[in-house]
Amino acid sequence: MVRVLFLHPDLGIGGAERAVIDAALALKSKGHQVQFVTAHHDPSHCFQETKDGTLKVTCVGDWLPRKLFGRFYALCAYIRMIYAALYVVINPFLQIDVVFCDQISACIPVLLLSSVRILFYCHFPDMLLTKRKSFLKTLYRKPIDKLEEYTTGLAHKVLVNSHFTAGIFKDTFKSLSHVQPAVLYPIPDFNTLKKPVDKEFMATLPQKPFLFLSINRYERKKNISLAVMAFELLVERHGNSKCHLIIAGGYDERVTENREYYKELKDIVEKKGLTENVSFLRSFSDAEKRSLLSSATCLLYTPENEHFGIVPIEAMYLQCPVIAANSGGPLETIADGETGYLCDPAPDVFCNAMSKFLTSENLHKKLGEAGKQRVIEKFSFEQFTEQLCNIIEDLMQDKSHNISPIWILTIISLVVILFIAIFPWF
Repeated sequence: MVRVLFLHPDLGIGGAERAVIDAALALKSKGHQVQFVTAHHDPSHCFQETKDGTLKVTCVGDWLPRKLFGRFYALCAYIRMIYAALYVVINPFLQIDVVFCDQISACIPVLLLSSVRILFYCHFPDMLLTKRKSFLKTLYRKPIDKLEEYTTGLAHKVLVNSHFTAGIFKDTFKSLSHVQPAVLYPIPDFNTLKKPVDKEFMATLPQKPFLFLSINRYERKKNISLAVMAFELLVERHGNSKCHLIIAGGYDERVTENREYYKELKDIVEKKGLTENVSFLRSFSDAEKRSLLSSATCLLYTPENEHFGIVPIEAMYLQCPVIAANSGGPLETIADGETGYLCDPAPDVFCNAMSKFLTSENLHKKLGEAGKQRVIEKFSFEQFTEQLCNIIEDLMQDKSHNISPIWILTIISLVVILFIAIFPWF
């Protein structure tokens, strides 16, 4: 048995959170001991496994700010994660062998103060997720980007979620040419997907022959407006009596972008006169998600260069075909023309693919059945579990890459300087 602690910045609802929860469930199913430490966990906005006690969660450092003067989100996230790592290192009651951390690598030097092995899951380089719109923003991000690259290289093992991300990793982190990240595809929670749908919820869904669905967090990078514009063209071609679009996604009232983008999308729908044909759903239960995917004609997956994307796999497993942008993770998960369609991210191209479902009677069933078979063959829980357990076991046997006493003193000094610097803000 290996004792594994998952260190994650915010256990809310999202693809990254689902990935680490599935990893914990996979290890637990093989008798390993797992638990979570996080800087934020809201029982009203989280996945069921962290709410019902299936997975033990300890929240530390939530008193630290998420932003300063409406800015410095990245810096605050780094500080919160470093604080959580300090808790892990100095807590005498935590008996652990491996720390599985993700999203923020700045905590790795602190974790190296202990004798644990460190596994870092790189969903995508953080430095590529932020736009540098000004000189000051570029100046602010420069040391953070350097810190991300350097500390990522300190992990004993690095994982990525797709071959696409592995390529991005190599192109982005030039100094880490010696690091060979292993690809570990995220998987859906099959046990949850096998549970019954919510019939009462399904009864509330629009009663239209063709129901199109978008599931993404309310973030601009998810390009949800593409689904709206493609649907507008579809209505122009086939009329509004047959089709309906449901835009569903994770929503957190604390996140400014969630609030702003939700309003932007509502305004777009109203401006285009589609209010009666487009519904919005902000956050939803697992049962409601199953109901949506089971009822939909197809899923519209609009992000470009998505790192991986777990929702298309969930959709295919529930025999819901997928129309996705032809870049990033979907290139590895969707078989074009067999389980859905890979399209240029343009409204007319997406609309053409959507129209096929209105004109081909058995297309939904044909692509849906092929999609489920593809998921079973390539993205099973058993394959995921076996691969992850092998990685953990190899990590335990490899005792190289240990930290020197001089490096320990350096880390302690840097941490002390950091907290002295930020203390006046609190």
